[in-house]
Amino acid sequence: MIFFYILPSLLLGWSLGTNNACHIFGPPVVSGLVSYKKVRIVSAIFVFLGAVVGGKAGLKTLSQLTNLDIRFLSLSLFCAFLSMFLMTLFALPASATQAVVGSLIGATILKGEVNLGLLVGILVSWLLTPVGAMFFSFVLYNALSLLFRKFLTIAGQDRFIKILTWIVIIYSSYSLGANNVANVTGVFADILFTPTILTMIGGIAIAVGILTTNQKVLHTVGKGILEMDHFSSAISIFGVSISLWIFSLIGIPVSATQAIIGSIIGVGLATGTKTFDYKLILKIVFGWIGTPLASGLISFLIIWIFKL
Repeated sequence: MIFFYILPSLLLGWSLGTNNACHIFGPPVVSGLVSYKKVRIVSAIFVFLGAVVGGKAGLKTLSQLTNLDIRFLSLSLFCAFLSMFLMTLFALPASATQAVVGSLIGATILKGEVNLGLLVGILVSWLLTPVGAMFFSFVLYNALSLLFRKFLTIAGQDRFIKILTWIVIIYSSYSLGANNVANVTGVFADILFTPTILTMIGGIAIAVGILTTNQKVLHTVGKGILEMDHFSSAISIFGVSISLWIFSLIGIPVSATQAIIGSIIGVGLATGTKTFDYKLILKIVFGWIGTPLASGLISFLIIWIFKL
């Protein structure tokens, strides 16, 4: 019986990994800087380490959002998985945080109560995430470009870019695992297993998802919004890494999707680029809004049918 309760978490973790991999290595893979095969393995390893080492703080947040019993928590996660899966089919980056929160709220309308104070805090974090990532990538680009362009030879620049890219991929993978494992197994904190086991289960599920990542989503984020050189793509991931890591320390799971879009825009502003694909940005923003709404509606309908 426990396996059936935890199965939606495994599915959600896999979906999160395959959809969110674009946020941690999409730009450098698309630009040809790193090997797609190698980066998936490295990223999967450090996502798991991030989940186990730094993911416990976020578990309590989602476990305290509602007072649903284990059956409805499990159903809610399954509905969140369906939403993520649908977004992946349409090659759109989706937010696991928004899918899970939307699903929990949809279920709570029919069964249970919601912690309004915590919900408001989560909603505020959704607004701060892209803004923070934009700020970090803007500052990092201006600071590191001075070193990169004025104090390094051409050969030195090539080495610097490769080393920096792998460092930020490892850091971003760790941060994604630390922040987003709560989306996968956080609702079961104090109900199923210990926090360590829950982070291990979530970390494995996300890692498997990264190993089977969707290349269509990878190209949507990595190339569709803004044409970037190798240096810019590394900085865009760096901005995401810092944002996810800070929120993981606070204990609030946030959207890597929102972070990467904000970070890419920050790089564009730092370089003075004005050639954003605004139609694609609006399409992704629509996905941000549509993900929690779709997840909440699916959850509401399925649990309504379940109650009947």
